[in-house]
Amino acid sequence: MINGMPVTIERAVSELGKYRTGLKAMSGGFTLSGGEPLMQDRFAIKLFTAAKAMGIHTAVETNGFLAERLTDEELLQIDLVLLGIKTWGAEKHRHLTGKDIEPTLNFARRLAARQRPVWVRFVLVPGLTDDPQDITQMARFIAGLGNVQRVEVLPFHQLGRFKWEKLGLDYTLDDAKPPTRDLIESTCSLFRAEGLTAY
Repeated sequence: MINGMPVTIERAVSELGKYRTGLKAMSGGFTLSGGEPLMQDRFAIKLFTAAKAMGIHTAVETNGFLAERLTDEELLQIDLVLLGIKTWGAEKHRHLTGKDIEPTLNFARRLAARQRPVWVRFVLVPGLTDDPQDITQMARFIAGLGNVQRVEVLPFHQLGRFKWEKLGLDYTLDDAKPPTRDLIESTCSLFRAEGLTAY
C-alpha cells in the first residue's frame, strides 16, 4: 500500500529496482515492516525473492505470529528477521496483545534451528513490560537460541496514538509514559548479563 492505495507486486519490484545500485553501494538493504507484513505472506515472499534476485539484502519486521505460513525454503529469502517480543509469560502476553506467545517463541526456535540471523526488538513500557524477572527470563530464552545478533530495547512513545484514533479503536496506553534513561540502561543490563548485545 502507498498512501492507502493497493500496489501490485510488479510495481513494488519496479520501485525496489530503482534503488538497487545505491543499496548495494551503501551495503544497505530492504526491510518489510507493517503492521504485520506476514498478513500478506504471498506478496512478502514474492517481494523478498525479487530483492534477493537483485542482490539486495532482505529483512522482515514481524512478531512471528503468522510465520507458520512460510516454508523453510521461503525463509531462505529473508536474510534477517527483526523479531518483536512484546513481553514474557503466556498470560501477560495474552493480556497485552490479545494473542498467544507460543507462535512467536516457536518461530524464534525455528529460526535458531536453521541458524537464521535475528535481532530481537523489545518495547519497554514503564509499568507494563518493565518487570526485571520477566526481562531476565526473556533474556535467558533469547540467549539460549544462539542466533540472536542483538537486542534492541525500544523506549515506548505516544507517537502511534493518532493511528488508533483514526481507526476508531480504544487506545489503552493513554497514561503510559516513556521510560527514563536509567530504566532503559538497567533493562539493557539484564540482557547483557545473559551475554547478549543490547542497546
